[in-house]
Amino acid sequence: MLKTITIGSCISVQGTFVRSMPDGRISVQVDNTVFSGVPVTKK
Repeated sequence: MLKTITIGSCISVQGTFVRSMPDGRISVQVDNTVFSGVPVTKK
């Protein structure tokens, strides 16, 4: 499943969902790199 996260104030990354973390962040994988950040929500 594709998910979009925000890293910092203006960088967004879209990738395959990896896991949820207890603090509300999620991890996504792009190629061989895993990024963690705050999920982007629909408004």
